[in-house]
Amino acid sequence: MNKLSELFDALYFTASNKAKSVLLREYLATTCDPERGWAIAALAGTLQFTHYKRNTVKKLILERVDPVLFALSYDYVGEMSETVAHLWPNEPDPDFVMPTLSEFVAFMQTAKKSEIETQLIYLLNNCSPNLRWTLLKLGTGGLRVGLSARRLKHILAEYGQSHQAAVTVHDIENLWHGLTPPYTDLLLWLENSGPKPDISEKVVFHPVLLAHPLQEDDKEKVTYTDYLAEYKYDGIRVQIVVKDTEKALFSRTGDNISHSFPDVLADFNLPGVYDGELLAMREGVIGSFNDLQQRLNKKKPSKKLQAEYPCGLVLYDALFVPTSIVEPKKEKLTCQTEQSIKNICHLTLVERKRYLRATMQCFESTISLFSEAFTVHNTAELDQLRTEACSDPSGYTEGLMLKRKDSPYTPGRPKGVWYKFKRDAQLVDAVIMYAQRGHGKRSSFYSDFTFGLWQNDPAQDALSEQPKLLPIGKAYSGFTDIELKELDKWVRKNTIGRFGPVKEVNKTLVFEVAFDAAHASKRHKSGVALRFPRIHRIRWDKPALEADTLPIFKKTHQIK
Repeated sequence: MNKLSELFDALYFTASNKAKSVLLREYLATTCDPERGWAIAALAGTLQFTHYKRNTVKKLILERVDPVLFALSYDYVGEMSETVAHLWPNEPDPDFVMPTLSEFVAFMQTAKKSEIETQLIYLLNNCSPNLRWTLLKLGTGGLRVGLSARRLKHILAEYGQSHQAAVTVHDIENLWHGLTPPYTDLLLWLENSGPKPDISEKVVFHPVLLAHPLQEDDKEKVTYTDYLAEYKYDGIRVQIVVKDTEKALFSRTGDNISHSFPDVLADFNLPGVYDGELLAMREGVIGSFNDLQQRLNKKKPSKKLQAEYPCGLVLYDALFVPTSIVEPKKEKLTCQTEQSIKNICHLTLVERKRYLRATMQCFESTISLFSEAFTVHNTAELDQLRTEACSDPSGYTEGLMLKRKDSPYTPGRPKGVWYKFKRDAQLVDAVIMYAQRGHGKRSSFYSDFTFGLWQNDPAQDALSEQPKLLPIGKAYSGFTDIELKELDKWVRKNTIGRFGPVKEVNKTLVFEVAFDAAHASKRHKSGVALRFPRIHRIRWDKPALEADTLPIFKKTHQIK
């Protein structure tokens, strides 16, 4: 366990990706199984415990320190595990023996909640702050040591290459979602000490092909007749996998979200692996993103919720299709769910879409639609099509996709293959109302801002009563490091009240806030919520009374 703590500490204080790679590869080379595999799981965020959670840690620390002291410390530090690691009182046992990482994981995965709390107290009583932080992070997650999941897979590939194994990062990604911690078979293969893990019988996520934003200079380089244009639907990207009697629905990052959309899985019977957009949909009619949002993050949606907000799919690509569709001469064409499937990722986009359409015609589905493609010949036609897509009154498209006709389906973000051409961000001038410290590297700065609009025209309100602001959103991105320091300084000078970690500020500073969409919300007092708000510009020059008003904003965005 000490060795793991030293690794996490070194990674945390190392900025260079190359140096991080050296640290992790050295750890893998000098650590036995399954210890090193559990370390990989912790770094990748795949280490799961049923009863050891963030709330467990918070409960235990509040039993030992003053709640106000904890709240103030957490507000200042900005990170739960680090706060607890330093606040936890020492009560050492002279006979204490630190368990190995494997022993710790085995206990936490099998013990009852009460047993976990007892053991955790015992361990934390006897650890140094650094070791406490490691133990706490194993349960609460979010290591934040500057190592993304993608970078971790690159390092694993480098580790394999150092042992002369013919392995690439794409190999790791294709295997990843079919493997489970502690990854012993993966590590043995990387070291040329075992066969490549076989995941052929598993229903797993396949890494997706991602798009680059279409910039103005890209328009000059693109030969439009080499591309197909498609609508960019305003839902969430998913991958649906049907193999024999098993099915699964994955998010674009590989999270299994099948439990949240049982109605979609129940009505989808196309054998294969398909790339598409999950949307609110009733009898083939697409709804708004706001409708879809009622279903997101619901682990067990009720029958009532499923009936009220039904969902469906728009499919635009296929990675695997029934073998009978691709090779009708070799395998009898059948529309039975239980049949073999064939990988078609190496084929061109045009061929894949042809097989996708043929599959959808054979396997009729009431909850899936085919994404039609268009041909454009020049920038003018592209801009016109985008304008039509973004001004569609139904609101279920947010722009266009450009996809190269002859491109295979390649995981990652290859250049020149797919482009996204989204609608321009919408803007609103809002007034800062509250500020809160950030987390991680921003824990010392006020970087999270709540902003609002005037309930009525402040010039009219001033004649009868104090003008009133109502919050419409929160943003913590869009500014530079220099602007962050300026904002932090402004907050400290303009604080007029405090609610725990939240500071109320003078209502004098205006943000120009960019957002993707606005919709009605019962959760906000204003009745309005913004989708993906971010700070576009700090309007130091603009008087707060000239910020936008709620009635005009609602009228502009057709919110009742």
